[in-house]
Amino acid sequence: MASRIDRGGWSLDVERSGADGDVILLSNSLGADRTMWGPQREMLDARFTVLSYDTRGHGGSDTPAGDYSFDDLVSDAVAVLDHFGAEKAAFMGLSLGGMTGLGLALAYPDRVTRLVCADARADAPEPFAKSWDDRVTAARKGGIEALWEGTADRWFTPEWRSANPERLAEVKAMFVRTTVDGYAGCAAALKRLDYLNSLGRLSLPVLYVCGDVDTGAPPDAMRTMAAATPGAEFALVENAAHIANIDSPEQFNATVSRFLGSA
Repeated sequence: MASRIDRGGWSLDVERSGADGDVILLSNSLGADRTMWGPQREMLDARFTVLSYDTRGHGGSDTPAGDYSFDDLVSDAVAVLDHFGAEKAAFMGLSLGGMTGLGLALAYPDRVTRLVCADARADAPEPFAKSWDDRVTAARKGGIEALWEGTADRWFTPEWRSANPERLAEVKAMFVRTTVDGYAGCAAALKRLDYLNSLGRLSLPVLYVCGDVDTGAPPDAMRTMAAATPGAEFALVENAAHIANIDSPEQFNATVSRFLGSA
């Protein structure tokens, strides 16, 4: 069941599905929308009440003006929980969504029961921050489509792209729905990402999961995040790049299902 949340002059596109059970909230990567979780929906819908939303500037959600911060993105996630009357939920996010989950768990520890943080970073070293300036410049010059080829190279292995042309076309259609201002607004948040030194405050079960050939959120960076988080788990998804949940869904699902099932 899809609905919209008024955020004061603009709105988020949100959806509820699944069973009447524990709640899980899903958050998409930059350049995607909630449909990116298609390979996980059957698994999750069978057990959870699944809440998902399109990040501001993405999919069916509106694009508020200006640069965004992770405080803004965390506030949006809280608004989704409140809209559906969920006092607390498990959370799964990938890349930008995983970072949003870290911010949510740090700022609202009583609202998150466990966290799957996939293919994400917790800091913004200079090369990472500069890459967003370059991509935003290219998008403003040539439109969001100008970023697709480089994005596809980072998101998926060459083998997956070659074997799945129709699915790749669907993902491209999802990507180009992202507005340039929405992309730029989220990129501004990524450039100021600064959670690494706070991860020691997390006191909930956390799974860091990463594609083994991810260059956007390299495995070594995620191992560092796991080491900084008390009791955290770390898992690699083999033969997967940045969007590991689509690139290698069977292994991703098995890893996540085991973690969520250990509650």
